[in-house]
Amino acid sequence: MNKHLFPLPDLLLRPYVEFALTEDLGRRGDVTSYATIAPDLKATLNIVSRQSGVIAGMSLARLAFYMIDADIEFVAQCRDGQRVEPSTVLAEVSGNAQALLSAERTALNFLTHLSGIATQTNDIVNLVKETEAVITCTRKTIPGLRTLQKYAVRAGGGRNHRLGLDDAILIKDNHIAIAGSITAALRQAKEVAGHLIPLEIEVDTLEQLEEALAVGVDLVLLDNMSLDELRDAVALCQGRARTEASGGVNPETVLGVAQTGVDFIAMGWLTHTVPSLDIGLDFIPSTATDNRGTQA
Repeated sequence: MNKHLFPLPDLLLRPYVEFALTEDLGRRGDVTSYATIAPDLKATLNIVSRQSGVIAGMSLARLAFYMIDADIEFVAQCRDGQRVEPSTVLAEVSGNAQALLSAERTALNFLTHLSGIATQTNDIVNLVKETEAVITCTRKTIPGLRTLQKYAVRAGGGRNHRLGLDDAILIKDNHIAIAGSITAALRQAKEVAGHLIPLEIEVDTLEQLEEALAVGVDLVLLDNMSLDELRDAVALCQGRARTEASGGVNPETVLGVAQTGVDFIAMGWLTHTVPSLDIGLDFIPSTATDNRGTQA
């Protein structure tokens, strides 16, 4: 079981689903389903994975159906964080046929996108599993979907970096330039930070790293350093600060970065370059009935 994957409550998820459904239904609702399917017809469909991957977004899919019609029955056969193979049934949904089809795209959009993130995160985590490096995401997320995308990273076995600007103090290159120096930026930050606010600084060179370590810092972000520079930086930081590598890390380079001994690897790639996992909704033949239980 993924110990970092605590469930997100429905109260938090509902606004995302409501917005997505409202966007899709527009001003008149699902005119295609209204025009082609009898209003009392009932049906059963399966949500099926077409590819192998790690699933995320099951609760969002359930809510998409429920918020269209509270009488729809959603029977999950898979949980978030679970790896599945092609043709795996993730859930069975039963109820009013018009309602099922009206919710279909919203449910699948959440599932395919978030499962894509979970899958590629899990692939990266497995690539570096023989090292001590922890894979984290960044704030490079789709506006409005950060909470969900970062949840999907956790579903894939990764960890989250900052959820927002208020989580921690991360002094980057422009902060340093405006403050005047690494020393000045760190000293000013220490005057503001409480004991519960972590302090991290981004450095591009070993000289900058030595300056930061002299002042004192919890974590250093080693930005766009070569593998040799990363190894030297890790050696300098032993017992003084934890290390995080960042900058253009991708599936081809991540193992080499991990083998330098860094504590964390921050990858914007996990959320900003994501293929969706192929998941579909399949009608089960001979299940469509009218409201009297007779075959339609």
